[in-house]
Amino acid sequence: MKITQTSLPGVLILTPTIYQDSRGAFHETYNMRRMAEAGLPTEWLQDNFSVSKNNVLRGIHYQVTQPQGKLVRVTQGAVLDLAVDLRRSSPSFAQHVAVRLDSDKGEMLWIPAGFGHAFLALTDDVGFSYKVTDYYSPAGERTIVWNDPELAIPWPINADSVIVSDKDRQGALLRDAEIFA
Repeated sequence: MKITQTSLPGVLILTPTIYQDSRGAFHETYNMRRMAEAGLPTEWLQDNFSVSKNNVLRGIHYQVTQPQGKLVRVTQGAVLDLAVDLRRSSPSFAQHVAVRLDSDKGEMLWIPAGFGHAFLALTDDVGFSYKVTDYYSPAGERTIVWNDPELAIPWPINADSVIVSDKDRQGALLRDAEIFA
């Protein structure tokens, strides 16, 4: 497995070795020894899975209590996956990184606690898997609106075409949001 640092310190792309032949393909999605050697978590408290249609945008989500590190991957289709640094004390505060994740390539993105997370489905019937380092905490869950002008995320979609939940549509602006120290 190849591990690549993104432009945000701590946010990593994990690219597996894919073995292909006439029958199809195989790759590891988790190996505790390799994760430990890379300094990544080896204990996951919860796995989540979502299915999204084309143009569905989920996020920007995070938890202020029980913050979660997330290892995310696409099992079907493709997304534009996004991490936003929400740690006020960080030199990269309010900066984001966007990575295309495609089920054919098997890449995963590691997003440490203290970051917001969002993704835009680029294909129909996207399967999206999350391994997280802490349990879901409804009381601690927060959302920053996906099109916050201060973040100026260049989403590759027209605002009229994007499909968001009411919760995501009503997310806070970064300047008003409860975030990390």
